[in-house]
Amino acid sequence: MAEAALRAARTSPPQAAYNLLLRAEVAAGWRKPTLALYDHTLHLIGGGEKYGCTLAAALQDDFDITLIAHKPLRLEDLGAWYDLDLSRCRVEVMPLEFFESRPPGRINPDLVSARIANPFLAVARRSGDFDFFVNNSMLEMVCPLANVSVFVCHFPERHRGDYFYVPLYRHLVYNSRYTAAWIEKKWQLAPQHHIYPPVEMLPDTGDPEAKEKVILSVARFESGGSKQQAEMVDAFARLRTRAPGKMSGWKLVLCGGSDEDNPYLERLRSDLAARPGLPVELRVNIPLEEIRGWYRRAAIFWHLCGLNRSNPAHVEHFGMSTVEAMQNGCLPIVFDGGGQREIVTDGLNGFRVAGTGELLRRTLQAAADETLRRRLGEEAHRQGRSFQRAVFSGKVRRLFGELAAAYASGGPL
Repeated sequence: MAEAALRAARTSPPQAAYNLLLRAEVAAGWRKPTLALYDHTLHLIGGGEKYGCTLAAALQDDFDITLIAHKPLRLEDLGAWYDLDLSRCRVEVMPLEFFESRPPGRINPDLVSARIANPFLAVARRSGDFDFFVNNSMLEMVCPLANVSVFVCHFPERHRGDYFYVPLYRHLVYNSRYTAAWIEKKWQLAPQHHIYPPVEMLPDTGDPEAKEKVILSVARFESGGSKQQAEMVDAFARLRTRAPGKMSGWKLVLCGGSDEDNPYLERLRSDLAARPGLPVELRVNIPLEEIRGWYRRAAIFWHLCGLNRSNPAHVEHFGMSTVEAMQNGCLPIVFDGGGQREIVTDGLNGFRVAGTGELLRRTLQAAADETLRRRLGEEAHRQGRSFQRAVFSGKVRRLFGELAAAYASGGPL
């Protein structure tokens, strides 16, 4: 009954009248349009969250922006994590009792089914208080009530099912051609707006600095191990056993964000403790400047999300950290699938590998040939610049500028 009421609320006289009043205020020039950007994992550091925050930063001069989260969060933290000025935005924290009362208190949509009331109803109701509502978290369970609604899809991870409201959004934004193809296949929806993620990790000097014998990975330590850090440790150990001379002096550095309670990360730490002589470093929840430092130093970059996985959701949807590495002249060696194919051209600006054997072969080739590393690294640097933040922000401003103009003029939305 609650869901039926929510669907009806979109066109009910009270909500429809309120939406008409909101639009009239903007059309009369009395105020800027309001925009809520919602992300149920905004309190965690990640690529999708960076996408949403950069979108907000690009629009904050033209919209009155509220960032809606579920866990305590400060604007200063978001700005520091992503090197952004969000000073004209505000944060609204909306606790959800359903998740708070269940250990460990994470906002896990997989706990929701039709057998229980939708805990995201509160977000849906709040969306109706804004002119624009942007759902940046791929959370299909939030029904939009705002005049203008935008669903940002980083990948359609869930099939149509309980509380699926994506078709009710007026605009569907996608982050890569790989994602677009799966939206059409899994949801039978046609996404309209392609905006690659923003990547701004260019070195301060404008060109990559001299490199060290460092293989780097930058990816969140997901509880399910989807970013393949454990596999990287095993592969690195095999490299050192197979070619101790070529791998002499090389080390593997794994950087990424993590929750405090992360069994996968603890297993990884235990594995490394059992290999005391293996030169592998874990750098967890480190500040942005330290990550920049590792990008500047690393000669080779690994990204293996999707390796030995059959679920398309477990293949990298785009690869922001790959582009960050490329902008710093790292030679990327990545899994040959997903959005990585839109970034790395095999043999031109990096290598794409289909399996562990090919990963080992390409890494040994790169480790032994400094000229090759430099040549492909320079091409990677050039390609990486095409995904800079200014490109992303320009596309975001054009799209939302057109929507705002239509909104103020009474045109179709």
